[in-house]
Amino acid sequence: MNENDNVESVAAGDGAERFRNHRLRRGIYLLPSFFTVANLFCGYRAVIATLNGGPAEFDIAARFIGLAILFDMLDGRVARATGTTTELGKQFDSLADVISFGIAPALLAYTWGARSILAGDAAQAPHVHQLGWLMCFAFLICCAWRLARFNVHGMASGSESRFFAGMPTPAAAGMIAATVHAFPEALEDWRWGIIWFLLVGGLAGLMASTIRYYSFKNIQWHRRQPSLAFVLMGLLVAGIFFFSQQVLFLIAIVYTFSGFTVSVVRVVRHRLASHPA
Repeated sequence: MNENDNVESVAAGDGAERFRNHRLRRGIYLLPSFFTVANLFCGYRAVIATLNGGPAEFDIAARFIGLAILFDMLDGRVARATGTTTELGKQFDSLADVISFGIAPALLAYTWGARSILAGDAAQAPHVHQLGWLMCFAFLICCAWRLARFNVHGMASGSESRFFAGMPTPAAAGMIAATVHAFPEALEDWRWGIIWFLLVGGLAGLMASTIRYYSFKNIQWHRRQPSLAFVLMGLLVAGIFFFSQQVLFLIAIVYTFSGFTVSVVRVVRHRLASHPA
């Protein structure tokens, strides 16, 4: 074999290696998109279950919204870990989020909170209906607004990716899903219906606000952690598995009010720094 043959063999080997790398990279690009499609499917399935109605179907809708949250977390982390973040994928993910965390929870919140009340004889039923569709529509608007603002401005300024500006849309949808999962029977008392739709409106306001919410993006999952962290994670997984209704509802409430806690702590620290003892 002469020198030219060696050069041709090396070139052929390099070409084959580049082809394999190209195919591998194309597959990696498909991986985060797969999780985005799974997120979109869960939102669509939640809408179908909500339209079917009934406690069992409401619970199924809530569970699929929860699965959508899981897939939404995975697609972003996989894209960043593999270096396959693209502008197209970013926009595709946002459109999927509008379905899974905007339309699906808004429809679930309205149907679960108003259907039985409208079927009753309460004189206040029309008012609950009007309040319900208004608050749920506000939830959808604020969800889309929150996603668009995140695409433009990203995380809270100066937070180093530790905080979101405003309540994340998956968390707001998770609050609705966790509530329905904990109490799958639709509301029948118009008083509870009013409280429920005011809560939905409050979630809409939190998404549109600039209140900081912890993002958990600075946790180094690939680094060594204390043994206690592993024990706590195991207890959390076991709690969700055996007592999903109570545990998920508690987690949703704690995270919803955590934004207020962070804001109060920031205000107190600022005042103490401005007026030292």
